[in-house]
Amino acid sequence: MLFPMEMVDASRTSSGLVRTILEVDEKNGSLTMAGDILSEGYLRLMHASTDDLVEGAEQAAYLVRNNTVLPMPASALLILVSCVGRKLIMGDSSDEEVEAVNAVIGHTAPVCGFYSYGEISPHQDCRGARLHNQTMTVTLIAEQS
Repeated sequence: MLFPMEMVDASRTSSGLVRTILEVDEKNGSLTMAGDILSEGYLRLMHASTDDLVEGAEQAAYLVRNNTVLPMPASALLILVSCVGRKLIMGDSSDEEVEAVNAVIGHTAPVCGFYSYGEISPHQDCRGARLHNQTMTVTLIAEQS
């Protein structure tokens, strides 16, 4: 989980999807990944710092905020789902992700969340919801007035 793989297409363009390595079979020369991979693509080894992961959560919060009618409705609820792989990398610094998201959203909505073994969410570069690994999803639920 410390070194996930980024999926890239045949032209080496990022698909916006990350996969976790679940198993390495040295005898057969194969990897078992958490989720489907592109049959005509490649996998690129990734490594991130705690600062990079906090910045990613912050960017997700900006996407939510920029697509929300402001001011934030009083009935809003913010749901954060973070991959357990991020927690393993970040350790005690994992609270920084939540703080970064709250700073962007503005502390106006109640926040809840949990760790998962994969997140299902749309991505800015993908159509429809997809399975993601090693990500933090930020979901805002609110009634529009």
